[in-house]
Amino acid sequence: MRPEKQFLVDEINSHLDKSDYVFVADYERATVPDIASLRGQLAAEEAEFHVIKNNILKVAAKGRGFPELDDHLTGQNAIVIGGKNPSGVAKVLTKFFAKEEKIEVKVGVLSNQRLGSDEVVALSKLPSIEALRAQLLGLLSQPGQQLVFVINAVPQNVLNVLQAKVDAEGGN
Repeated sequence: MRPEKQFLVDEINSHLDKSDYVFVADYERATVPDIASLRGQLAAEEAEFHVIKNNILKVAAKGRGFPELDDHLTGQNAIVIGGKNPSGVAKVLTKFFAKEEKIEVKVGVLSNQRLGSDEVVALSKLPSIEALRAQLLGLLSQPGQQLVFVINAVPQNVLNVLQAKVDAEGGN
């Protein structure tokens, strides 16, 4: 491979090293302000939008053992990578693409699993990592709370009976 092509492959690999996912988007109908707006929204998720050459991405993807992407690498494409929340990035992408109708997600790769555009939309509907952690913590703490209520119920019932007896005797 020629040195200049190897440089481009290395550059793509350095971008792919930033996350365990990549989304490939067609940006052919997008304007420069559209892409600038998208980049700003992605920055909030610590993600990046990079225009790439299809052949260079094919070589880099093959070298990383990605699933077959060749049928999606036609036209003008860009990759979206970075950040620790793939569902948040997918949410930004699908919301932006629905609003602008100029850019579309063609395919994604998440932990070396290929995602079609409909699966990227499904990923965007998942709660954020923080919300999932809060739900898990709630599920883990719920049995402990119920156990405390059960253990506390017996002494509470004894106190209620004693209080009723005191009230029945006239408060003496």
